[in-house]
Amino acid sequence: MNETTTTRRGFLLGAGGLALAGLAGCNTTAREAARPAAPADDPMYALMYGPKPDEQFPLPEIPYKRIPRQFLRQMVANPTGERPGVIVVDTANHFLYLTYENNQAMRYGVGLGRAGFEWAGRGVIQYKRQWPRWTPPDEMIARQPELEPYSSRNGGMEPGLKNPLGARALYIFKDGKDTIYRLHGSPEWWTIGKSVSSGCVRLLNQDIIDLYNRVPDGTPIVVTALGPAQQGVPIGQEGVPVAQYGNGVIGDGLSQPMQAY
Repeated sequence: MNETTTTRRGFLLGAGGLALAGLAGCNTTAREAARPAAPADDPMYALMYGPKPDEQFPLPEIPYKRIPRQFLRQMVANPTGERPGVIVVDTANHFLYLTYENNQAMRYGVGLGRAGFEWAGRGVIQYKRQWPRWTPPDEMIARQPELEPYSSRNGGMEPGLKNPLGARALYIFKDGKDTIYRLHGSPEWWTIGKSVSSGCVRLLNQDIIDLYNRVPDGTPIVVTALGPAQQGVPIGQEGVPVAQYGNGVIGDGLSQPMQAY
């Protein structure tokens, strides 16, 4: 294993704890048939998506080999045109990008809300929460009265493995107002890469934890649709060079270097 491979692995796994979607009514979906396996055994992904026993609610491993490889966490050439330190949700291709210097970006697969529930535009990550409570909006409760026990009047749903917001949530504001749009975790790995939930941008729980650790409050976010030719190229493939970073925090002065990968 060469030095580039080792440092890239550390970066993808979030080593060093870097600090750098959907309506609040995000709900779970019925289990769908698994899609064909994509990746073969990969020690890096096995570690990346392995169990997290030290979490407040211990997370099980994710069967990453049953998820198409393009939706697994990876560093790619930045296709967004955004400056470093911006989150871009690509609703056309079910990707979320976190942009870095040297025209690179960390890419995650996401599950997205059905047509009619999406929000698009620019905002900021106003704040973040670990193992958040879930409070469905009144309009969702009107459609699904069985959710009344989780209303704001009743204090919402307790955090946990069955909570629709998963292990972390990032709350998006625009012009100082809550958009009711969230980036959040989900145990429903089979929904990644699909449009299945009522407005949520959902990531694998292990991926939302990684993103949570990379971005600070105030991080800019763009929700848009990129064309199919703008999906990015994995770093280290097709002649795209692998850049090196030092330790640092995205958003905490973007001139500061970042952890090597």
